[in-house]
Amino acid sequence: MTENQSVISSLENGVLKLTLNRPDKLNAFNEEMHLALRTGIERAHNEADVRTVLLTGAGRGFCAGQDLGDRDPRKSDEKPDLGHTLDTFYNPTLRLIRELEKPVVCAVNGVAAGAGANIAFACDIVLAARSAKFIQAFSKIGLIPDAGGSWSLTRILGEPRAKALALLAEPVMAEQAESWGLIWKAVDDDALLDAALAIADKLALGPTVGLGLTKRLIQAAGTQDLDTHLDMERDCQRAAGFTDDYAEGVTAFLEKRPAVFKGK
Repeated sequence: MTENQSVISSLENGVLKLTLNRPDKLNAFNEEMHLALRTGIERAHNEADVRTVLLTGAGRGFCAGQDLGDRDPRKSDEKPDLGHTLDTFYNPTLRLIRELEKPVVCAVNGVAAGAGANIAFACDIVLAARSAKFIQAFSKIGLIPDAGGSWSLTRILGEPRAKALALLAEPVMAEQAESWGLIWKAVDDDALLDAALAIADKLALGPTVGLGLTKRLIQAAGTQDLDTHLDMERDCQRAAGFTDDYAEGVTAFLEKRPAVFKGK
């Protein structure tokens, strides 16, 4: 396990657990935490021993978005370039999460506001404590939903709900988020981490290449016509069929035993 001021990272049984660790700030992002989280996701890209990522937050909140204490207009007359902030910090990490051909599980353990909510929505399987809530807080400070929020909300919910959540900045509780399809499941607060770890452990024992190709296909489906997507399915299935895990899966089925996948 490694720990610094902003992220706790541990790898066990193929699951890389990344815990946002600024609980006194509701895990709001500063530059250090941005870079530490990115380092963790890059590790998942680069190390074969990492087969699943589990992202969560320390303390009573998941992530309150950007630390606005770093943007206090009373302390400077200079206008901040928030586009630079997105290009430099948020967008590279979001792309790494989406491009990672390994599952990313997110356990939302309290408030997920602004970019904190939208980073959660970028993950593959999201569980939330029943007390958790998601807030698109941007309109309260004159901003637009960033960290992919205007994209993910519209794709998941459709234009009417996406607009209402973004413009009104009203919170969505975990059970409502589940009902709307924003997240996979709302669970009891004291069961959240165990439930998330159970899913992460299951995925880490799975056929990693096939899971990654599935993630790639589903993410591409919303922007491709059927013919293009059928060709992509063909290519991905060809790649999956060449894996040792496919051979093991078929052999285990024929031998009526559990498969032992190696992630290759």
